[in-house]
Amino acid sequence: MAIEELPLPVSAAAVVVHGKDDLRIDQVPLREPRADEAVIEIAYGGICGSDLHYWLHGAAGESILKDPMVLGHEVVGVVARAAADGTGPEVGTPVAVHPATPGPGAARYPADRPNLSPGCTYLGSAARHPHTDGAFLRYANLPTRMLRVLPESLPLRLAALIEPASVAWHGVSRAGDVRGKSVLVVGCGPIGTLAIAVLKRAGASHITAVDMHQLPLDIAASVGADVVLLAPEAERIAAIEADVVIESSGNHFGLGTAINGATRGGRVVMVGLLPSGVQPVAISLAITRELELLGSFRFNEEIAEVIAALADGSLFVEPVITHEFALNDALVAFDMAKNSAQSGKVLLNFAD
Repeated sequence: MAIEELPLPVSAAAVVVHGKDDLRIDQVPLREPRADEAVIEIAYGGICGSDLHYWLHGAAGESILKDPMVLGHEVVGVVARAAADGTGPEVGTPVAVHPATPGPGAARYPADRPNLSPGCTYLGSAARHPHTDGAFLRYANLPTRMLRVLPESLPLRLAALIEPASVAWHGVSRAGDVRGKSVLVVGCGPIGTLAIAVLKRAGASHITAVDMHQLPLDIAASVGADVVLLAPEAERIAAIEADVVIESSGNHFGLGTAINGATRGGRVVMVGLLPSGVQPVAISLAITRELELLGSFRFNEEIAEVIAALADGSLFVEPVITHEFALNDALVAFDMAKNSAQSGKVLLNFAD
């Protein structure tokens, strides 16, 4: 019997956040896909910082959880049922997922930067109500415009890093041409270490990595950092004078370190999402050094470049994955992912 003729289940196990400190594995009903949706059999999903925030705080930044929501946007899998309207890949095709849906609206934003669309929705996001469910479940109905065909040679486990690597790629691209430049990366969680790998590929001449813990620094060194420093070594950080700084810690201490470690006239790209509200940062140094402070938010079509770079081996990121858990062990996986001293990227294996 052809794969497309196999009946799909009426429900599937999913990772659902119900509120602060309330994460469950629920059976959720599977609706019939719309004409432009393919059914994707999810193979792997990476636990993102936003997933952790919804679980630990009931909110991710200003996106406040109001109803139970399926988490997950870092997913890859295989097409189990092709879209009825004939768009998108065929059954059996391995795919990655671009989880954004740019939103319409009158608010102004650059046409070539849909990530800045104010009405944009994202899989597994509570930014809008009703919330946008994610894809941490065995079978997910996804619009074909979100799907990116993967080379057969690219293992799905490694492909699970495509979405966060695209965030890192976008952040590095915001810095401009880094070839031959010295770079400081502050915060070596998965995004920070992926940024180091992207910087190495892009030809940065010297990369210094800073973190609070040793394991992230070990990962940073394995993907391309030339020097690693524990955060308390403030005097050494001030002496770096980096041409470019990637701030990926997502806290004001990290941003302060980034400003302190940048050379005069340097550029600081803020990838880590700080909490909403006023932040206590000594910004005067950015003024007197004429630093350029640039925001970086999600990504656009860099995902195609990331897929190509992973497929041809020029982007080395395998050490970023430190743990893998079966779906039934999702609660254990989340507990591990929140411990940055003991884990890098933690994956859920939906086929196991």
